[in-house]
Amino acid sequence: MTRRNVGGLLPAFDQEGWFRSRPITVPREWIDYNGHMNMAYYNRVCDLGVDDLFDHIGIGAAYRDTRNLSIYTAEFHTRFLREVMEGETLIVATQLLDHDEKRLHVFQEVRQADEGWIAATGEGLCLHVDMSGPRVAPFPRDIAKTIAELAERQADLPQPGAAGGQIGISRRPGPARGQS
Repeated sequence: MTRRNVGGLLPAFDQEGWFRSRPITVPREWIDYNGHMNMAYYNRVCDLGVDDLFDHIGIGAAYRDTRNLSIYTAEFHTRFLREVMEGETLIVATQLLDHDEKRLHVFQEVRQADEGWIAATGEGLCLHVDMSGPRVAPFPRDIAKTIAELAERQADLPQPGAAGGQIGISRRPGPARGQS
């Protein structure tokens, strides 16, 4: 996997207001026997994208090392929308949907970097954790302020239509299941 700063591209906000990760180039080892990126690596790409956001907020790996605080993922849902092939470059666009004193609710789009099509979406609930427990704990004031600023910056973004989705099988009207 290559994480590069193409033409100086660092994690930043796009014109719509989404936070964009650094570009991620899909390596051969992420390709499965069907010839496309294995489903596990879609989650890895989302993880890399949120890591860039967490670094921007100030809650990345250095935060854990210096303050003994970290972020755990409590729940994550992935929708696979399009195949990704070896060598393609992706970016992860992240929107903060909601937050409180201990939690972040994020929505992500895995986008093909050159053409912009969406390969997958991810939605997660993240917990702020005091590593001495470990136990869920409130964000420190400085971090809470940065998160509030991010929320304000993204306040006018529309709620993604896929946010809050659930898994199920759509059925045509007819006899109830189990009845003939």
